[in-house]
Amino acid sequence: MEFDLRPNHKGMPHPTGDEDYLRKRVLTSRNVRRNRLVDAALGGLNYQIEHHLFPGMSTPNLRKAQPIVQAYCAEIGVSYEETGLVDSCRQALRHLHEVGAPARAGHAAR
Repeated sequence: MEFDLRPNHKGMPHPTGDEDYLRKRVLTSRNVRRNRLVDAALGGLNYQIEHHLFPGMSTPNLRKAQPIVQAYCAEIGVSYEETGLVDSCRQALRHLHEVGAPARAGHAAR
C-alpha cells in the first residue's frame, strides 16, 4: 500500500465534471511556495497546478510558467492556491482528520 505524503491535492475540491480544462486543474490543486529546499524535496511538484496544466513540461519550465498562469487566473477570476510547505501539510492533515472522523466514530462505538 502506498501513502502519498505530497500535500498538493488533499483537502482540495473534487471536480464536478462541469469545469473546463483550466478550472479542473487549477481548482483541484495547490502549489507549495518555492525555495531551494522545497524545490529539491518535492522535485518540482510543488508547481502542481502548472504540472497538471502542462504535464509534458520539464520541471525547470514549470517554475517559469507559474507567474504567467497566476496572472491569467487572476485576470479571469479563478482562485489560484499557493501556500507554504508547513501550512500545506497542515491543510492536508486537517482534511484527512475530517474524512477519517466517521471511521474513528464507528470504531469507537464497537
